[in-house]
Formats: sequence, structure tokens, C-alpha cells
Amino acid sequence: MGTFYYGSDDFKLIHGDSFKELKKIEPKSVDMIFADPPYFLSGDGISCSGGKMVSVNKGDWDKKISIEEKHKFNRKWIRLCYKVLKDNGTIWISGTLHNIYSIGMALEQEGFKIINNITWKKLNPPPNISCRYFVHSTETILWAKKDIKYARHTFNYDLMKTQNGGKQAKDVWESSLTKPSEKKYGKHPTQKPSVILEKLILASTNEGDLILDPFNGSGTTGIVANKLNRKYIGIELEKKYLDITIRRKEQK
Repeated sequence: MGTFYYGSDDFKLIHGDSFKELKKIEPKSVDMIFADPPYFLSGDGISCSGGKMVSVNKGDWDKKISIEEKHKFNRKWIRLCYKVLKDNGTIWISGTLHNIYSIGMALEQEGFKIINNITWKKLNPPPNISCRYFVHSTETILWAKKDIKYARHTFNYDLMKTQNGGKQAKDVWESSLTKPSEKKYGKHPTQKPSVILEKLILASTNEGDLILDPFNGSGTTGIVANKLNRKYIGIELEKKYLDITIRRKEQK
């Protein structure tokens, strides 16, 4: 499987292009996929981070492309994910208004059925420095399964209900942005809070299941997966982010 970079049987990091590396993973071997794909926002604009005006440019992997190119990209990696996912497995994809509508359409075009549209409400969103629109305070996480009648996906309903004070868990999740303590080994521009990954992993997998992240980033999916006794495979093109993942994994 792929260009092995680090790990063991329960935690593997693969260095390479997801389009190539996904083809090397055994078909129908993965229980759950979490993906936070590029938003294609890096077009020399400005944003706000930590109260300061900063460039929106994140790297070559996020360079702005046409709508057609963006959707072609999304259909391609989602198609590859369909092949490695078990028939009763599920996929979670995080995004903002810049990419999530293409993601939703691509999922249906590639044979998935959307189960839930999760809204992550950020309790401390960055301010809108242009004052020309409402503050962006949410992200969307789509949860989908293969559109196969006989496939019964995992949903730990009782656990989610218990964690919600005995009431049915809803599709709006609240949390702050990623804590500085989760970035002390290095920063990734779109790093998600561990609490969000913990909730979706507990909701849709069981101990011993295999979780895949085709855009590993700084490895939050893998760190949380191992903490919850799940196995993990992460694919990442940028070595610097793999190295951050390793430092986080090996922290004492």
C-alpha cells in the first residue's frame, strides 16, 4: 500500500497523492472515511486570524480553480473513496460554502446517499473584516453512505443520546475553534477541533474499525481514532504536515 511514511498496523501515514494512493488500498476494507478536502480559496485575498489581517493563501494545494475543475476534482476522489469503503461503511466530508455544494452533488453522482447535513456552529468565529456580509460562523459536515438498499450503516444512537443528556442528538454541533494546545506541535490552516472528530467517530464506528482520511493534514482524525481504539490510515501530500502528525502521535 502506497509510500509508507510512518506507523504500525493500527496507525499508518502514507506520503503521496490521494488519487494514486487510494487506488492501492484494498477495495471495501475501510469502515469509515473522514475528509476535509481543499476549499480552493487561495486567490490572493485577505482574511482574519487571531484578530490580524492575513492572506487567505494556504499553499499550492488550495489554489483557486474553476468551478468545473473543482467539481471534477471532487467527483474523482469521492469515486475512489467509494471503492475502498465497505458497503455498510460511511463517509463524512467537511466544508464551507466555497466547496460543500459541489461535494453534495458529487456524492450523489458517485453513488452515495446523504444521511445528515451536520452544521458545526463555531462559538468563537473570526470577525468579518470587510463588513460586507454576515460573519461566517458555521461549517457543514455531510454524512453519507452507499446508496445500497441492503447496507445497514453503523449509528451508535444510544451513545449519542446518552451524551446529549438523554435526548435525541441533533444535527447542530457547537464547539469553539481548534484550541492552541492542539497546535503546539505545528499548525495546519484548516485544522479541525478534536471534539468534532471524536463525536463523529463515536457516532459511526466501533472499536477496532478502520478509519481513513485521504487529506490527513496535521492528523487530527488519526490522533482521535487511536485514542478511541480505532485503526487509522492517513494520506498526505505535504511532508511537513505528516511530520506534525508524527509529533502529535508521539507526544507523552
